[in-house]
Amino acid sequence: MLLILVLGGALWGAAAGLLVPRAVYRLSVSPDEAWRGSCPDGHPVGGWVGLARCGHDGTRYGPRTTTVALATALVCAALAAATGARPELGVWLLLAPFGVLLAVVDFEVHRLPDVLTLPLAGAALVLLGGAAVLPEHAGSWIHALYGGLALGGAYFVLFLISPNGMGFGDVKLALSLGAVLGWYGWGAVLLGTFAGFLLAALYGGFLVVARRAGRKTAIPFGPFLIGGAFLGLLAGAYAA
Repeated sequence: MLLILVLGGALWGAAAGLLVPRAVYRLSVSPDEAWRGSCPDGHPVGGWVGLARCGHDGTRYGPRTTTVALATALVCAALAAATGARPELGVWLLLAPFGVLLAVVDFEVHRLPDVLTLPLAGAALVLLGGAAVLPEHAGSWIHALYGGLALGGAYFVLFLISPNGMGFGDVKLALSLGAVLGWYGWGAVLLGTFAGFLLAALYGGFLVVARRAGRKTAIPFGPFLIGGAFLGLLAGAYAA
């Protein structure tokens, strides 16, 4: 049964990951620019859902599709392996591609678009509310709510203290990350948060040692918050 879930999660992740690069391409703009509506050759991009390939000449654009699809497949397979046949697995599989999307966009342009972060927080709570009424779930919706509020509030304080080190997009992202981690309790919230900061510190230290950045060089924090939350979620799901 578990093998079927893992394979199913991987297939879902690969299929969803194929559609991520087009959205990454359209969203990877500076805050004062409109979302991209055409391919690099100037041909219109037909909507948000679809392959990152020009419909006129077949030219590919955005991040490498195979890499993104493989990464999404691995994420979903790991979530399926850790969660098992519990109703919240459906929530994790639905949210995971959006986490990959936000991570790649933030790496591209150091931006976490409101069009994704705010609805994602609401969607996480709504979906977890549905999972909470199903039998054999292993979490708590009220803890998810408290987790989102607590992590969002903590990051908001950090933003006020050091706006150059913590972007407001990270604060909004924390609402959804806190919710999914809070589903499994405060231990998962603390572990996922610590892991995110640790990953960011390791990445920044590597860049400094490799002389690719200075101590004051800004790095995108969102991908590491998402990566840390992913690790905390795996640990919480496995232990539940």
